[in-house]
Amino acid sequence: MSAAHPIQQAWLSTGQTGAKNYDEFPDETEITRIIEANPASVLGVEMPAHTPEAVASGLAFEQALPYAAERLAALKEAGRFASFGDVAVAYRISGGAEPVAYGVFCMVDTSEISSSADEPGKVIRNEDVFIEKVKQRNELNQKLRHLLSPVLLLQSSRGDELHAAIAEAIAKAGDPVASDVDEAGRTHEIWAIGGEDGVALAALAGDGDLIVADGNHRSLAAQVGELDRFLAVVTTPQSVTIRPYHRLVAGLPGSAAQLVQQIGQIGATVTEVDGQPETPAEGGTVVLYGSGRTWEISFGDTEGTVIDRLDHTRVEQEVFNGLLGWDAGDKRITYVGGDYPASWLAEQVDAGKADLAILIAPVTVDDFIDVNLQRLKMPRKSTWFVPKARAGLTISELPKR
Repeated sequence: MSAAHPIQQAWLSTGQTGAKNYDEFPDETEITRIIEANPASVLGVEMPAHTPEAVASGLAFEQALPYAAERLAALKEAGRFASFGDVAVAYRISGGAEPVAYGVFCMVDTSEISSSADEPGKVIRNEDVFIEKVKQRNELNQKLRHLLSPVLLLQSSRGDELHAAIAEAIAKAGDPVASDVDEAGRTHEIWAIGGEDGVALAALAGDGDLIVADGNHRSLAAQVGELDRFLAVVTTPQSVTIRPYHRLVAGLPGSAAQLVQQIGQIGATVTEVDGQPETPAEGGTVVLYGSGRTWEISFGDTEGTVIDRLDHTRVEQEVFNGLLGWDAGDKRITYVGGDYPASWLAEQVDAGKADLAILIAPVTVDDFIDVNLQRLKMPRKSTWFVPKARAGLTISELPKR
């Protein structure tokens, strides 16, 4: 039986509501600038404490939450969303550096979420989470009674069939309901697929193992909020690429050079190199940049699972936990996704906004799937999938309580 279903009450964008997902911003002031320049963007609903008026008034998240509901109601009243009942929403992303991507917006059974090998379910959640983010996402869901950002699920069992089925549905559907261009110049388009075709498309999307590629916090918030179903975009392995996920570190107890020396003392191989930092081409080497200096770090071989050998794990366990005594959720660590190049991280360090940049090679799609099918758990913030589903193109209204 499939875990996915058409959206009972969908609201599809009529234009200008598209936005990055709420957790894609290492610099929170960027959120405010985007909302100010794009007042119809759903980002103003998702991040109510970062709207220009909330920032000017110094409102915390809980204080700004009522204004999120008002903002969403105003967008709907202004005709920024159109109502559709019982539809699967075909999704295409094109025009970027990556191949054309396909997905389908649908509702997925929350009861199918599995976060460990002994927990049954088709939806495999694979990363540790930050509890405060889950709490806020649940509060937003409950206040709005709408789901705004989808969980990105990778169909690992029937990906080829789904890829072809979505392309075929789009070819038959005519003009898209909405089209939106993101910051990288990619075009995001959606089509409402109703009736038996919509049911069949959703059923195919939810038939097999579904790996959470993006949205671990959103999926857990659905469980915390006791939602029967959550909004998802189910995509295919050939539709996604994994880019690097880096770290910026502030508040070091000493200098970057002192930390690097300590890393060498625990047995890692440390090599200082000339020039600005670059993302490593493959795993096994981590690049550190601080105080105008660049180092290549190799932690060496270790026993254990593929997870134990990941550079993200070694940095978290040996540098953050071991040498600094910090948890991975420490506010002094900023996780920077692959939309931001190595040069941007170096600029943040040079400007004094961080003490250290840590650049880590991307995980491969094949390794990511293998890890999840083995029911192992990825380190926090270790996979940055592109292209990402755009928030604000398809939202789901929750049933009345």
